[in-house]
Amino acid sequence: MSASHDTTPSTPKRILMVVSNPATSTTVGGPVGFWASELTHPYLAFREVGYEVTIASPDGGRVAFDALSDPRDESGYSRDDLISMGFIHTDALMARLDDTPSLSELDETDFDAIVVCGGQGPMFTFRKAERLHELLAAFYEAEKPTAALCHGVCALLDVRLSDGSLLIEGTTITGFANSEEDIADEMVGQPVMPFRIEDEARQRGAHYVTNGPFKPFAIRDGRLITGQQQYSGTETAHLVIEALGI
Repeated sequence: MSASHDTTPSTPKRILMVVSNPATSTTVGGPVGFWASELTHPYLAFREVGYEVTIASPDGGRVAFDALSDPRDESGYSRDDLISMGFIHTDALMARLDDTPSLSELDETDFDAIVVCGGQGPMFTFRKAERLHELLAAFYEAEKPTAALCHGVCALLDVRLSDGSLLIEGTTITGFANSEEDIADEMVGQPVMPFRIEDEARQRGAHYVTNGPFKPFAIRDGRLITGQQQYSGTETAHLVIEALGI
């Protein structure tokens, strides 16, 4: 019988996961937050390899799921998301969403990688989140894995490096696709988002690539890692783990 080996690192890698604070949609109205699976699926992948994870938000305090991403929602839209359901039914994990640290309280040197989660809230808050932009630039320039997922990719659009250049200029990235925005807009009967990440990223000189609508997809360009949409959280986490050398 072969001996078993403990693969948990003696000094765990530390991941900073950023989610949106609650906001109000300026397009369709109503409350918006972050997409549950974009936190819970990467969180599980990181914990499975022994990483420590801090969940934070730009302003700190209580954060909330987008309603359609909650598997308990009466719409049934995410009823098959058993990973998020498991997170929800773990009291210690849900307690972390009641009082997240603000990004102003955190130092990038305490972490090995950053992952920005998406959902609807980021599209109405992250373009103005200056501390988030500062952290993304700091992680990237420190050559640490710098990741964003789905609509969380909007946080990268305006990030400038210390030389004044745009972080995403000349990079290959993905994020919520125009084809997916078209589907969402048709379902709702009006534009859902105030802008489109794909258009904005291309205007800033990024090479924007996507898979088919709502197909899992993530891509790594050096230390910059991006995931297409809510079904790409695990793929995004695996690329972060690969970049950290586990």
